[in-house]
Amino acid sequence: MPRTAAKSRGAKRDAGKGGGQVQSLDRALSILERLAGADGMTLTDLAQSVGLAPSTTHRLLTTLQQRHFADFDEEYGVWVIGVGAFNVGNAFLRNRRLVTLGRPVMRRLMEDVGETVNLAVEDQNELVYVTQFESHAPMRAFFRPGRRAPMHASAVGKAMLAEIDDAALTALLHRKGMPRFTDKTIVDPTALRAELAKTRARGWGVDDEEHTVGMRCVAATIHNEHGEVIAGVSVSGPSVRVTETRLGELGARVVQAAKEITEQIGGVVP
Repeated sequence: MPRTAAKSRGAKRDAGKGGGQVQSLDRALSILERLAGADGMTLTDLAQSVGLAPSTTHRLLTTLQQRHFADFDEEYGVWVIGVGAFNVGNAFLRNRRLVTLGRPVMRRLMEDVGETVNLAVEDQNELVYVTQFESHAPMRAFFRPGRRAPMHASAVGKAMLAEIDDAALTALLHRKGMPRFTDKTIVDPTALRAELAKTRARGWGVDDEEHTVGMRCVAATIHNEHGEVIAGVSVSGPSVRVTETRLGELGARVVQAAKEITEQIGGVVP
């Protein structure tokens, strides 16, 4: 009986240690996520953003720094993402044939139309931009790889939403909502459904200054070997160049690019 009780107490201690380790890992990952979304953060701002004491945050940052996942910029006094995080993220991109095979197509598209070309995938009901060819024009669109965007207020997002059934769309809107970003953002589900019907009919999605004032975007979807949508390719630029009269031309270009990338990865256009 005493041995059983001792073993039980030991198991609880081990479980407590494991729980503490999991909690520390979760906190460290939260810190990495914040750093990845910023160009640099002070210790105080970072601690507040993740809801931790500065001392705890500094201890975790020191560990991350030792593994090169975080670094301290002494000139500006801020913490930044480290090269170790880049190496891990780059491994993800190496394993995605989509990015490797899609980039030559994206480069040609950027050179042909003169605007920034992006590739984005869906993650947790949001878009994540994974790679980009930036326009050479002085005024251009820029999306940092890893940046997230809402599905309802982006061209790629709407192109992808146009291919899911209504029940899935309803569930997604219930989870994520439809926040407004500009006066043109579609924030009514009925209006969004009407826009998605137009998207299906023409084969490409449009962001008409719905996320950022002065910027337009046109996008089409990429499919896997089962004909399932897995990503989208887009052309983005200032509305003074990506004019309403030019949308049809750019729409045809992104549809062709999406088809080429789909074929390159062994996918099937449904």
